[in-house]
Amino acid sequence: MSAERIGLYPGTFDPVTLGHADIIRRGAKLVDRLVIGVTTNPSKNPMFTPEERIAMVEAEVARLGLPNVEVEGFDALLMAYAEHRNASIIVRGLRAVADFEYEYQMAGMNQQINNGIETVFLMADISLQPIASKLVKEIALYGGDIAPFVAPDVKAQVDMRVERLGRRGRL
Repeated sequence: MSAERIGLYPGTFDPVTLGHADIIRRGAKLVDRLVIGVTTNPSKNPMFTPEERIAMVEAEVARLGLPNVEVEGFDALLMAYAEHRNASIIVRGLRAVADFEYEYQMAGMNQQINNGIETVFLMADISLQPIASKLVKEIALYGGDIAPFVAPDVKAQVDMRVERLGRRGRL
């Protein structure tokens, strides 16, 4: 019997978007088990705590009905975490050429750290390519409708957070 093929899809998921959900759904088909690694990244100025983001991603995975996907938080070097989880594949989503340049550099660095773990790039669905968590937060902060970009429960959580922050944009 062959070893279980484990994939790791890391990210901040602040908040999880329909683009992330597309990559999760498609990435889950490539491996026996897909671990969604929700990481801390203070430089991105997150709107949600790691625990809140993990809960949002878990709800999205449940909505998608993917039994081979699990969600876990981590705060470590990606390759160290991938080794800890016995992952053989890192799944990354690409939206545009700018994403590729950054991801290509990261994949090269990761390969230098551990060349036994492959990085697999999945192109975002054409209809979802413009979606970025950063832009979703910005739209919400200025009072725009984020419904086309996130699941309804994520929209509700973002809207509540924006209200609590008292940051709605005004004309």
